Amino acid sequence: MFRVLFVCTGNICRSPTAAGIFQMLVDNGGLSDQIETDSAGIGSWHSGEAPDPRSMETALRRGIDISAQQARTVRPDDFEQFNLVLAMDLSHFSALKDLCPKPLAARIRMFTDFTPRAAGQDVPDPYHGGDYGFERVFDMIETGAKGLLAEIELNHLK
Repeated sequence: MFRVLFVCTGNICRSPTAAGIFQMLVDNGGLSDQIETDSAGIGSWHSGEAPDPRSMETALRRGIDISAQQARTVRPDDFEQFNLVLAMDLSHFSALKDLCPKPLAARIRMFTDFTPRAAGQDVPDPYHGGDYGFERVFDMIETGAKGLLAEIELNHLK
C-alpha cells in the first residue's frame, strides 16, 4: 500500500481539499486497493473540526464531498506511516522537516513539485480571502493531484 499525507496549516482548507481530490482520482483510476490518502495540519487549532465550509462548498460544486473529513495534527508516526508527506507551502515544508526523523526526511516534498508550472511554489492559503481563492486553490490542487497520481503510478505501483 502506498500512503500519501497532505499537510497544511490547520487541516481545514488546502490539505482536506487535496485529500478529497486525490482520493477521487485514485477511486476513478481503480487504485483504492493500492493507494491510501489522509490529511493533517501543522497546528491543532481546528482538531476534530470539519473542513472550512467554503472548501466543502467548492469541492461539492466539483463533485467531491469532503464533509466527512476531520482535522487532525501531524503526528510523529506519520513520517513512518506515509510514503509521501506533502507540504502545501514552504512554511509547512520547514515545520515538517523539523518534526521528521532525519532518516525519513526524503518522504517530505512540496505538493507543487508534481505541478509542472508551479514546482516549488506555495499553494496559497484561501482562508482569509473570498470564494475566488477557494476556486483557484481547487484548480491548482487538481492539477497537482493529477501529476502526483501519474508519478505514483509510474514509479511506485506494480
